[in-house]
Amino acid sequence: MNKVVLTGNSLKLEDVVAVARDHVEVAISDEKIEAVKASRKIVDDIIEEERVVYGVTTGFGSLCKVSISREDCSQLQENLIRTHSSGFGNPLREDEVRAIMLIRINSLVKGYSGIRMETVKVILDMLNKNVIPFIPEKGSLGASGDLAPLAHMVLPMLGLGRAYYNGELLSGKEAMDRAGIDIITLQAKEGLALINGTTVLTAVGALATYDAIELLKLSDIAGALSLEAHRGIVDAFYEKLHTIRPHKGCLATAKNMLDLVEGSTYTTHTAQIRVQDPYTLRCIPQIHGASKDSIAYVKEKVEIEINSGTDNPIITPDGDVISGGNFHGEPMAQPFDFLGIAASEIGNVSERRIERLVNHQLSEFPSFLVKYPGLNSGFMITQYAAAALASENKVLAHPASVDSIPSCENQEDFVSMGTIAARKARDIIDNSRRIVATEIMAACQAIDFRAEENFKLGVGTEAAYKAVRSELKFLENDKDIEIYDELEKATELLKNGKIVKAVEEKVKLNIQ
Repeated sequence: MNKVVLTGNSLKLEDVVAVARDHVEVAISDEKIEAVKASRKIVDDIIEEERVVYGVTTGFGSLCKVSISREDCSQLQENLIRTHSSGFGNPLREDEVRAIMLIRINSLVKGYSGIRMETVKVILDMLNKNVIPFIPEKGSLGASGDLAPLAHMVLPMLGLGRAYYNGELLSGKEAMDRAGIDIITLQAKEGLALINGTTVLTAVGALATYDAIELLKLSDIAGALSLEAHRGIVDAFYEKLHTIRPHKGCLATAKNMLDLVEGSTYTTHTAQIRVQDPYTLRCIPQIHGASKDSIAYVKEKVEIEINSGTDNPIITPDGDVISGGNFHGEPMAQPFDFLGIAASEIGNVSERRIERLVNHQLSEFPSFLVKYPGLNSGFMITQYAAAALASENKVLAHPASVDSIPSCENQEDFVSMGTIAARKARDIIDNSRRIVATEIMAACQAIDFRAEENFKLGVGTEAAYKAVRSELKFLENDKDIEIYDELEKATELLKNGKIVKAVEEKVKLNIQ
């Protein structure tokens, strides 16, 4: 992908990831440039005619009854940005901020916001030249838009606030100067157009959704490696079992499992060694499949939202100015809570499979997957750490969207907390990725204990095993290693896509 051209209607999740993480160039279609200009003319006419329009010639929120003079319309917008930049906490990640800027531009170019094209171009230049505003991650209610974080995004455009340039945190003015981008003075409606929308929660949640899809593939790989290590029964993955309960995620997972272990001599059939496997192996299609269906639903909602107009008021091409609630985050707050729950379950089941690998009472392996248990602790505390992450996920998975605190003198009396939902989902996915990395590492260790039995891995699991062993060796010394470093290597193999890439050169992994 060389360039993403924004039309306001055609942005895909993969485009967001390409721009946010791979720094793919962004442009705006000529048609949408004209749409932005036409929308701005309507705002200019409103100012000229001194019509009463919310946020243009009135104050904001409960101050909507306060009229603003024509002369003060510009100052109103700058004041809005200064006072609303009240965030707290660690800065959002670079890829998240890039995604925020991209999605905001895409919303503005739909031509319903009344912003000037010159202002949109400043954000576009910042994105393409990698000027990254410093945006504290906390402080949004997810209704009336992501007001506080988006105000922080706008500050450098005015020569205010802080921003990163070439990785260095600078004043907003210096970052813009170094990038060769002129700062601007906001005109009527523009401050509101820039900060009134679901952009932050959508951007954070969109990247989390993409990562969750990758996690689904990795969880199937981890499950297949654990299945092979235990000489598991493949009958539970037969298509004829799942067609009588045809959930898409279950069908996809069952197929993935059979494809991953195709050609294996580790795997078995019913009654060859045992009658049936425990749930964490036998019910992989049902457990992983449920998360697949949930995350597919979230992806569908994300791709609607990244192509939506979430400003208020909306200015239609025929000149109507409609004050509504497209900024309200509830349509995404609930899906992002769902995303966190789905990802948490992937971590939960993976941790239970780790326990089954390291516990000699549940497997044919020595305690904690080391040759000399007692002298060595081996993988003992990796299970503890995984259990801690799984337990933390259970706390984080409590829905944010069930909460609301009224704001703005009770004018804004029901809010979504969607940005909290998105951030929680992101953190759950990070935790679950570490758990799955631990399972993959432990499963490969267990498989090596069977080396003398001369079994053959499946086509997909062999590719995964080789990818792991290219970076991580079998733990066999009588002196324990600093296992944190090995876990970090394993986690990086998941994050950088090497394991999925190696497997998908042999086996296509299905999500739906």
